[in-house]
Amino acid sequence: MAKPLLKIQRYFRRKPVRFFSLILLYLTAGSLVFLHSGFVGDSGPGGRGGRDSAVALEMGSRAASSDNRGLGIMRRVFKETHRSGRRYGPPWMKRTGHDPERKAEDYTRNWNRALKGRNAKDMEDGRAKYIGCYIDDTQKRALRGVSFFDYKKMTVFRCQDNCAERGYMYAGLEFGAECYCGHKIQAPNCSESECNMECKGEKSNLCGGANRLSIYRLELSQESARRYGSAIFKGCFHRPDNVTLALPFSAVIQNMSVDKCVDICTEREKSLAVLAGDRCHCGFPTPLFSLHEQEDEKMCLHHCHGEEFESCGNNEYFVVYQTQVSDNRCMDRHFLPTHAKQLVALASFPGAGNTWARHLIELATGFYTGSYYFDGSLYNKGFKGERDHWRSGRTICIKTHESGKKEIEAFDSGIVMIRNPYKALMAEFNRKYGGHIGFASQAHWKGKEWPEFVKNYAPWWASHTLDWLRYGKNVHVVHFEELKRDLFSRLKGMVQFLGLKVSEDRLLCVEGQKDGNFKRSGLRKLEYDPYTPEMRASINELIRTVDTALKKRKMSGVPGEYMPR
Repeated sequence: MAKPLLKIQRYFRRKPVRFFSLILLYLTAGSLVFLHSGFVGDSGPGGRGGRDSAVALEMGSRAASSDNRGLGIMRRVFKETHRSGRRYGPPWMKRTGHDPERKAEDYTRNWNRALKGRNAKDMEDGRAKYIGCYIDDTQKRALRGVSFFDYKKMTVFRCQDNCAERGYMYAGLEFGAECYCGHKIQAPNCSESECNMECKGEKSNLCGGANRLSIYRLELSQESARRYGSAIFKGCFHRPDNVTLALPFSAVIQNMSVDKCVDICTEREKSLAVLAGDRCHCGFPTPLFSLHEQEDEKMCLHHCHGEEFESCGNNEYFVVYQTQVSDNRCMDRHFLPTHAKQLVALASFPGAGNTWARHLIELATGFYTGSYYFDGSLYNKGFKGERDHWRSGRTICIKTHESGKKEIEAFDSGIVMIRNPYKALMAEFNRKYGGHIGFASQAHWKGKEWPEFVKNYAPWWASHTLDWLRYGKNVHVVHFEELKRDLFSRLKGMVQFLGLKVSEDRLLCVEGQKDGNFKRSGLRKLEYDPYTPEMRASINELIRTVDTALKKRKMSGVPGEYMPR
């Protein structure tokens, strides 16, 4: 025993060897402490400690011998099914300088708190309706849109919200942690008892079972699109009088499916894929085939030969999809060739759709719009007139939220956008705290910011319109809701008011690209009504005041949905 100890003593008497040995021991100890703290930190946002830390350490030791495939399954990513190579991702997963995992935890934690203790099957509050339990085949999915997996924090609402954000009509949960989206259910249903697995992030709700989907039909907002993979479902339409002229390319396809027709039209760089039995037509919307007179979808219920659960239409009634190909007929924009002699305002209360209206006007006219302000983010999004001085005369109209007498009289005429104040106030609040297409946080809605905002901004909603009606020299009123419902004719009226010749092809092109980059979509609704009875009483009185003022100017009053009930 003495000899080994003597050898160790002699070893450490050598100074260089002893020095490097101590450094190595120090680094090893430090690495172990760091590794341990890392596993403890991953135990959860609530700092569960104890049992969870031990589990985490055990998982860490196993991870050393596991392959990368296990880690890949756990990553929170959206992906297309095996039929498509395209990849999608939720907003908090985009590559930015922020930590995506932290954002994912915050997002999920907020919604879990809001939904805690509620049964998803009872949540038919205008957001989603439970359909039933369905069989799912890994080789032939029941829902064939994007899919999303989270084996730690999956909830019913999280799945619904992510599917709705992408315009899908159905959201299905499987195996407690898997979320699938689709535009139609392509599998038979089964017994409710087979959807018996709890959600990983919400123990009070069921999220399908093994190869079984709990499916919800999403009540999307009016402007949300129904999708089939990357294509947007446009509806069922009657055969045009001159098919060859209306849809210049066509081909007969054996074992026809939506995918095959969409792929062919995408390759041909056409924005419309039109299915008529075993024939696929491709083209663009034109006055010959405007997509304005939609038929009942039952008229197109003719199964595709290649896909049992898909509709391919027939010789008289066509199924139409919009591909990812851009319709370039309305994409060219430039400044006015000569300086405008009159200044036209595009005036609105904040949150009333001014930016969206600018997008529509630019596509419909081919000319840039200007702004009374300067917003660098809008300039970077393509609004090149944003940087020009508002009096430059190079833009077709000028965005403004101003409502003072002096500011209004600086313009020769104006398009005044009006929106339901209940919607406009919430939209502006979201913009103020979440950006042009973002959302305010729950903390902002429940904090002091929201009541203070309504108190200051609600009177402005009314005074803005009243001032423009009083001081405006030539005013053309457009209601946001009516523009959404009947975009073609309302936008046509706006173009005519601007003194320009209307191009119907450009207007039809705009209809296919009406959303642009400025649209909040999906199911991200508050779980409660943010307006108190006192707020509503005040806002209702403002609505009546504006309605009376419009009628005094021989204009139609506010739309019916504004009026108090």
